[in-house]
Amino acid sequence: MRLRLPRLRDLAPLAFAFAFAFAFAVSLTLAAPAARAADKVTFGTNWVAQAEHGGFYQAVVDGTYAKYGLDVTIVPGGPQANNRLLLPVGKIDFYMGANMLQAFSSVAEEIPTEVVAAMFQKDPQVLIAHPDVKTFEDLKTRTLFISKEGLASYYQWLVADYGFSESQVKPYTFNAAPFLADENSAMQGYITSEPLAVEKQGGFKPKLFLLADEGFDTYSTTIETRTELVKENPDLVQRFVDASIIGWYNYLYGDNTKANELIKKDNPEMTDEMIAFSIAKMKEYGIVDSGDTKTMGIGAMTDAKMKSFFDKMVAAKVVDGGIDYKKSYTLQFVNKGVGKDLAK
Repeated sequence: MRLRLPRLRDLAPLAFAFAFAFAFAVSLTLAAPAARAADKVTFGTNWVAQAEHGGFYQAVVDGTYAKYGLDVTIVPGGPQANNRLLLPVGKIDFYMGANMLQAFSSVAEEIPTEVVAAMFQKDPQVLIAHPDVKTFEDLKTRTLFISKEGLASYYQWLVADYGFSESQVKPYTFNAAPFLADENSAMQGYITSEPLAVEKQGGFKPKLFLLADEGFDTYSTTIETRTELVKENPDLVQRFVDASIIGWYNYLYGDNTKANELIKKDNPEMTDEMIAFSIAKMKEYGIVDSGDTKTMGIGAMTDAKMKSFFDKMVAAKVVDGGIDYKKSYTLQFVNKGVGKDLAK
């Protein structure tokens, strides 16, 4: 029996179909974009590396920023650096603000920057007293070692709301020795650092009064960026905020060993004891994860809390009541519950 070979016209439809499929596949390959390179981002902190910056370092070392398509460089601040000045001129992309007073000042000075997230629900500012002090009101009878910056900001609130007096203030030189030598005194500090120095140098556990728990309700360790970036590249801002939030959850509740090693690399004076103390105090006092974060996630901000703090600062004559303080922040990037499942 003779085999019947297919005729050319019988093969034509198959050849056409194959050619079409091949051409379509090639066109898709050529049209497919190459893997997008990570966006380079520079984040400036307001002081030397420490556990209070831990969530940002965590997001670097555990790959969270990379997962969000970001190549983040952290630029530590310090006594010889002023990263805040680098933000509005575009030398850095994001900045770690101390509290909302700086943001209000930017509005007053018409500097186009905005707070896009608040990593600390509570400002860690504390008054440190000797063990015999029983109540916050008792501090009005003590000599208080307060810095020039503190006198011009939170201390004016203490005068207005609690009746403290400027006459009881002596200059704070960021040294615990004068406080330790005067049992009738108290000094400023951060809940996450100075109490440890007092314990080690003085041999006693001091009484601690966190100003946030007394009504000084500013956000702290904020993320600020330029208004221009918020408008022109909100996706980049959102990715940086989300990754930073996840970094803070992982730093507080996960394995933070590598983040701490990077902190010590950037700041060789930092010790494991200091880092452990800071983390413990952040958890004990709910500095990062408390209040609104329980429902809206780390980084949360609300209009009500912003208004509360602004009104207090106006009453204390720290800020001008005529400024449009709502220009200092945006809620566009927070309150979405990002990373809440990581809390333990």
